[in-house]
Amino acid sequence: MAVLVGIDEAGFGPILGPLVVSSSTFSLPHRLLTSDLWQVLRKSIGDRRKHLAGRMLVADSKKAYSKSVGIKYLERTVLASLRCLGEEPATLAELLMRLCPTCIERLRDYPWYKDAGDYRLVADIADGKIASAVLADDLSANGMELVQLKSCCLDVAFYNKMVNNVKNKATVLFTATARLIQEAFDNFGGDELQIMVDRQGGRVRYRKVLQRMFEDTELTILRESPAVSSYELRAGGKRMRLHFVVGADERFLPVSLASMVSKYLRELLVGSINRYFAGFGADLKPTAGYWKDGLRFIQDLQTNLPRVRIDSNQLIRCR
Repeated sequence: MAVLVGIDEAGFGPILGPLVVSSSTFSLPHRLLTSDLWQVLRKSIGDRRKHLAGRMLVADSKKAYSKSVGIKYLERTVLASLRCLGEEPATLAELLMRLCPTCIERLRDYPWYKDAGDYRLVADIADGKIASAVLADDLSANGMELVQLKSCCLDVAFYNKMVNNVKNKATVLFTATARLIQEAFDNFGGDELQIMVDRQGGRVRYRKVLQRMFEDTELTILRESPAVSSYELRAGGKRMRLHFVVGADERFLPVSLASMVSKYLRELLVGSINRYFAGFGADLKPTAGYWKDGLRFIQDLQTNLPRVRIDSNQLIRCR
């Protein structure tokens, strides 16, 4: 058996809300490593919102989410996938405990996240059970298993601290990505481990940054091109192959699932910000946190809620 991991992020560009990087991990027969997993799992998964016929949507989060549709596809897929792992979070706090328990203590310091234990996830439970069961059967029929879903959630104050330390947003993103890579290597490096990462920015050469992140690992460059950069890393009898691929979130199902997990968690946390400030009774238009609209939201807060004390280091990301 081989292990295939997909990694992707949501929220690298915004000025408000967290940066979330997530991974999805599957075990599968070696022969399926190069297969189109949407075709392999076509009985339970579709890659378009139309014609799902009860199947789960797994796609790049930009296709799964829109203002008009909201989070319903993200929520259905993420919660049904977690159910396959024996996890059934009912609240935002329980979801965080399962995906990124290390961030929970930090989030307690934010006034807008204090409702996380009370905010209930609203997916259709009966439908989710069916979708999860169909997925589990399809995976089993193909000798596959969903092994793990994990996130690295960088709340704003923590993100700002990291940026101030390294002076580079891209390095902060890669550090979060490297944490998930290291965890996969620690847990599954004894198997044939392949990790697919949606390429971040225009970087082609990763040797130096990988050697800095994985100091005690022997690294071999397999390929470096405008489309894909691949490396093999070995240490302590373990090894992994790591691929940074342009458009991986549309080409590889595990990366698409990771993209949806990241987007779902980020949208829920941004929703907490909107609910908190709406609770003061002011007429505030909600924000998704991206730069132009995020700046509008900050100005609206200053205009409409001048007496509300706000820690800007918790709300606004540094550049």
